[in-house]
Amino acid sequence: MKTLRGLALLLAVPAAGAASMLVGGTPLSIGQILGQLAHPHQAAILNTIVWQLRLPRVCIAATVGASLALSGAMLQGMLRNPLADPYLTGVSAAAAAAIAVAVLAGVAVSALPVIGFVAGLGAALLVAAFARRGSGLDANRLILAGVSLSTLFAAIVTLAVVRAQSGDYASTIVAWLAGSMAGRGWHDLAIVAPYAIFGGLLALASFSALNALRIGDVRARAIGLDVDRAQWLILGGSSLLAASSVVLAGLVGFIGLIVPHLARRIVGSDARVLLPACVAIGAAPCMLADAICRAVVAPAELPIGVLLAFIGVPTFLYLYLHPVASRASPG
Repeated sequence: MKTLRGLALLLAVPAAGAASMLVGGTPLSIGQILGQLAHPHQAAILNTIVWQLRLPRVCIAATVGASLALSGAMLQGMLRNPLADPYLTGVSAAAAAAIAVAVLAGVAVSALPVIGFVAGLGAALLVAAFARRGSGLDANRLILAGVSLSTLFAAIVTLAVVRAQSGDYASTIVAWLAGSMAGRGWHDLAIVAPYAIFGGLLALASFSALNALRIGDVRARAIGLDVDRAQWLILGGSSLLAASSVVLAGLVGFIGLIVPHLARRIVGSDARVLLPACVAIGAAPCMLADAICRAVVAPAELPIGVLLAFIGVPTFLYLYLHPVASRASPG
């Protein structure tokens, strides 16, 4: 049964990508898209639409969804807290605050992703410094520090938005806060890809640690796990993944919180299958959500963060109200 579920998840990713490729201002058939994909260097307007507009959006949406879901699963496993999500470490709030201040300062739009990425990682390091206990991390301190700093950064964003209303900067700041992949392309993905890949490799290296941490820090140490090293590994990977998604799409909520819960229902709690399942379950809905955002109010776009909030809230309430169904056996 789990093999069939895994196969279904693998097929869902290309299916969602194909469906997203069909959505746009210019109607294209599957045959036309496949024809352009087979000839990437063909000089034609359809080739530009497929290779320079739609395909990078699909790849970016998949990267954002997979990164957030993977980051959320890692943090929930490390903290043993079902409410943990990628933004708990203050990455998103710090990135948003830095970008808002940069916009007010007149910094070029092309520099905003770099500023957001650096600020997000800086916030993660600051939270880790506050949460440090000996050579490891205290889970409760990590949560408190993350929530406190996020509140501070949110206040900075609010102040920036109020100040921006007297100029022409408010729309740029709001676009980042609402979440959007408009205007993103291969260049943005190329900048973020190395960090997202490295974060994914750290997730791969944390399989055993996450499985051991499920029984608690004390018992994990008793079976030979270096808990302190595992915590830094998981926090580093999750922070890189969260920062990468913020740079690509701004603030996109609920994926990192909900997808790990859905994945546990489908494949269980074993990190060896849970994390790959989170990648698939996170990527597919994010690609579909981006397609819906482009289609609902075309030629304008609905912010993906808004759409996912409307979907995520009832989904989370359903999971909360049906806790028994969410219990899946390990492995």
